[in-house]
Amino acid sequence: MKIGVPREIKDDEYRVALRPVGAELLTRDGHAVLIERGAGRGSGYSDEDYERAGAVLFDGPKEIFREAELIVKVKEPQPSELDVLEPRHTVFGYFHFAASHELTQRSLAAGYTAIAYETLKDASNRLPLLTPMSEVAGRMSIQEGAKHLEKPMKGRGILLGGVPGVEPANVVVLGGGVVGANAARVAAGLGANVVLMDTNLDRLRDLDAIMAANVTTIYSDPHSIDEYVRQADLVIGAVLVPGRRAPRLVSADLVRRMRSGAVIVDVSIDQGGCFETSRPTTHHDPVYVVDDVVHYCVGNMPGAVGRTSTHALTNATLPYVRQLAKLGAERFTQSDPGRAAAENIRGGKITSPDVADAFPDLPRA
Repeated sequence: MKIGVPREIKDDEYRVALRPVGAELLTRDGHAVLIERGAGRGSGYSDEDYERAGAVLFDGPKEIFREAELIVKVKEPQPSELDVLEPRHTVFGYFHFAASHELTQRSLAAGYTAIAYETLKDASNRLPLLTPMSEVAGRMSIQEGAKHLEKPMKGRGILLGGVPGVEPANVVVLGGGVVGANAARVAAGLGANVVLMDTNLDRLRDLDAIMAANVTTIYSDPHSIDEYVRQADLVIGAVLVPGRRAPRLVSADLVRRMRSGAVIVDVSIDQGGCFETSRPTTHHDPVYVVDDVVHYCVGNMPGAVGRTSTHALTNATLPYVRQLAKLGAERFTQSDPGRAAAENIRGGKITSPDVADAFPDLPRA
C-alpha cells in the first residue's frame, strides 16, 4: 500500500503523524511511504532522516494525495486538503466531527473513509490513541493557566502555588478523566488548592486515593459547579464524551459571576467546549476576555510541544497504522468492535452513531 504523510497545515501545528522509525518499519512491511518535505521539521526530524528510513519525499501535498491510498495525519483535513480527498482515500487521524458541521458535511461530499484516533477503542474499552494527547493537554493546561494568571497576560496577578504567608491559587478541574487527572496532579505539584470534579463516584474514589493532600474531589452537579467555579482563579475544562459534543457545564451567567482576572482553559474545545463562552483560538492568538475572565481555548494544545507530542502520539498510533496498511480499511474496521468504533465516515455516509446524532440532517449509514 502507498501511505502518505502530508505536512500539517493547521495554524501552529508542529506535530507529524509518522516518525522516521515508523517509515522504516512500514517500508520493511512492504509498503511505500510518501512524506512531504518539511513534514517532520516541527518535531525535530529532517527530510534526510526520512530518506534514510526508506521514505520517498515529495515537494508538496498534491503529489502525496494523488499517489497515496492511506493518508496518515494528526489534525483533521483542512479546506485545501478536503478539496483533493477522494472516495479511494482512507484518512487516519483526529477529526472531532461532532464539533464541526462544516467539516462533517465536506468530508461526506469528498467521499473518503475517515478512521478517527479519538474513537478507536482497545480491548478494555479505553481510548488508546486519545490518551497520550490528553496527558499532554492536561499537563499543558496548568502550564498555560499559570502563565495567563500573570497580570501582563490579563490575569489576576496570582502565582499558582503562592509563597510562605500568601495563599495559593484556587484551581477547579471539571472532569476526572485523563486530562483532568493530569491537570490536577500538576496543579497540586505546584502547590495550588485543587478541586477535582466528576459525576462518576467510583472514579472520584480512585482519584482521591492517589492524589496529593491539596486535591479535594467533589461530586459534580450544577450547584457544586456554581459554588466552586465562582471562587476559582483557574478553571480547567476537561470533560469528554467520546465522539460527542462536550456538554456545556458553565453558563455565560456563571462566567459573568467569576472573579475578575480569573482564567479558563477549555481543553474540551476540540469537542465544542464545555463553557458557553468558549470559542476556538490558536497558539498565535490564544486568549480573549469575556466579562473580565481570560479564556484560553486553543484547539490543538499538544501541537505546541511537537517533539514530545509526536513521540507520545506515534508510540500509540504506529501499531494501528501498520495493521491498517496490512488489512485495508474494511478488514481493519471489521476485525474487532474497537476498531469498528474508529470508523466515522465511509462512502458519503456517517457510520458513527455519535456523529450521526450530532447532525441528524446529514446522511447516515
